[in-house]
Amino acid sequence: MELLADKIRPTKLSDVIGQKHLVGKNKVISNLISNGHIFSMILFGPPGTGKTTLAHVIVNELNLRYRLLNAVINKKEDFDIVIEEAKMYGEIVLIVDEIHRMNKDKQDILLPYIENGKIILIGLTTSNPYYKINPAIRSRCQIFELNSLTVSDIKEGLLKTVPLLPKCKCDEDALERIAYLSSGDYRSALNLLEVSYYSSKTHHITLKLVESINNKPVILGDQNGDNHYQLISAFQKSIRGSDPDAAIYYLARLIAIGDLDIIYRRMSVIAYEDIGLANPSMGPKVRACIETCEMLGMPEARIPLADTVLELALSPKSNSGICAIDEALSLIERKGSTGDVPKHINSENNPLYKYPHSYPKHWVKQQYLPDNIKNVKFYHACDNKYENGLNKVNEEMKK
Repeated sequence: MELLADKIRPTKLSDVIGQKHLVGKNKVISNLISNGHIFSMILFGPPGTGKTTLAHVIVNELNLRYRLLNAVINKKEDFDIVIEEAKMYGEIVLIVDEIHRMNKDKQDILLPYIENGKIILIGLTTSNPYYKINPAIRSRCQIFELNSLTVSDIKEGLLKTVPLLPKCKCDEDALERIAYLSSGDYRSALNLLEVSYYSSKTHHITLKLVESINNKPVILGDQNGDNHYQLISAFQKSIRGSDPDAAIYYLARLIAIGDLDIIYRRMSVIAYEDIGLANPSMGPKVRACIETCEMLGMPEARIPLADTVLELALSPKSNSGICAIDEALSLIERKGSTGDVPKHINSENNPLYKYPHSYPKHWVKQQYLPDNIKNVKFYHACDNKYENGLNKVNEEMKK
């Protein structure tokens, strides 16, 4: 039996729920479709955010020949058939669900055809592509992140769906509850709506009926429908503010949601953005934690997550790295290249170049920045044990 979520899947961009940062007016995917041209891409985001729908809308709007495969279910022979079709027709769009599960054999046969444009790949995944997808595939694709839908997004979609169900009447508070219970997953909301519809002899969906079917606590969603982003923000800010209790609390909230990917991403960012040179060992420690969690799975993964989050929160903090690179990027954005590379360091065999390892303490005074910014400082050390040690060595060499 075909589920409601599949029956009402949009075929036009204007019918897509949410994701205005991608499909809104003058946004990237809208403009690609308007210009009649797309590139290989990876769509990633939480379940029920419209990845498969968006892929179908793209090929439908552009009237493109396409095939839909699953990296887990479909065999190498299925991918071979798509390649032969691409050779026959000159071009084909291949939509691959669960692309992070694609094995090396399938990747190897696809890569040449993605490169020569015969296959336009649209990969779909709930996992972080920067961590889960092979770099060879990833480097040939544009990556677009889909966000969890807000309560208002889901209500908008449900209001359009209710009239499509014969004789359906849905109370306002019941609709609101379905939207909240979905936790940002539109497919989940549609499934609950459909179960409620067929659970009533009169097809009248009430709040009491919805709660009798699904009485789980609402983990996500507030009146503004943006609690998910507030949790993620609070998680990082608690660690940045060195509050271990708050960090553990928000970690628990995110674990309860089941959003491990966002936990992994935030921890990885925090290790370099907020802790940085104050404790450089945290980057590799976070990576080791993520690999351990992937191996263990839940519920055991909560243990290394808790240990690592506590250490992140209690670690000394430094943002000197992000400040330095942002300052340099800002200068380049304002003034362009800001001058030529000094002649004595513009090639390996330049006789004017002084090789630092030939001098005591492996340091020699010479200019490295272009002339017109030779005195600019981008790196401003924070006051912490590790950076103080680095600077002490650096100053001693210069003396």
